[in-house]
Amino acid sequence: MTPTPAIETSAPGNIHVLGQDMDAAHGPKMATRNLTVFYGDKPALHDVDLNIERNKVTALIGPSGCGKSTYIRCLNRMNDIIDGCRIEGKVLLDDEDIYAPGRDVVQLRTRIGIVFQKPNPFPKSIYDNVAYGPEIHGMFKDSEERDAIVLRSLDRAGLLDEVRDRLRAPGISLSGGQQQRLCIARAIAVEPEVILMDEPCSALDPIATARIEELIGELKERYTIVIVTHSMQQAARVSDNTAYFHLGRLVEKGDTETVFANPQDERTRDYVTGRIG
Repeated sequence: MTPTPAIETSAPGNIHVLGQDMDAAHGPKMATRNLTVFYGDKPALHDVDLNIERNKVTALIGPSGCGKSTYIRCLNRMNDIIDGCRIEGKVLLDDEDIYAPGRDVVQLRTRIGIVFQKPNPFPKSIYDNVAYGPEIHGMFKDSEERDAIVLRSLDRAGLLDEVRDRLRAPGISLSGGQQQRLCIARAIAVEPEVILMDEPCSALDPIATARIEELIGELKERYTIVIVTHSMQQAARVSDNTAYFHLGRLVEKGDTETVFANPQDERTRDYVTGRIG
């Protein structure tokens, strides 16, 4: 199918929308509207409008300091814990504003899980790492249900076969790649709808990175995934849609193949071809 021609909008920064726009037929799973973020008086993001399609992988790319991590932290209100951070605009989950007054943030984060750059298992056993979330949220009635949740989550994270015989071993006894998959298992144990990944492979070796990337492809059948990455190759391999940020602004967005093969903004072209980084 021939990609839809690029459309330049009149929004700030002349955002380019390439190929198939990220508006899904039944509406996006998440979306931001005029999202602006301040740290003190300094804006870190400016008027970001972006749709996150259901059961797709959306990659956020751009140079260091461009606002990618700030953006992803807005999606499950992690910026709430940063002093002086102020949000303007809307962040929508199933068309409901997650920053609306009275919103239960704890409940929200069961729907939107996050996996960080560096694997961070709790100082607990492999089993207890995965059981922790379901336990504090009262998601099981007895030990049999708890066992089922733990085993299912480890299986979905592609880790069960490797740890089945040592579930009571410390989580930190695992290799780096296994620890990251354990953190993914911990995130999905509470049955989220969206998984955020902030540079999930930057601390891993190539073999572990390949396994995480394979896992991302499997997980999108069940979850909506947003990934921040500095690796253009990784974004091209794992994502369906890509959004390019530059100096706190969303410059270009669209299906990944079109963004990489035919970027319309010179800044995007320079970044994906390695001229800037």
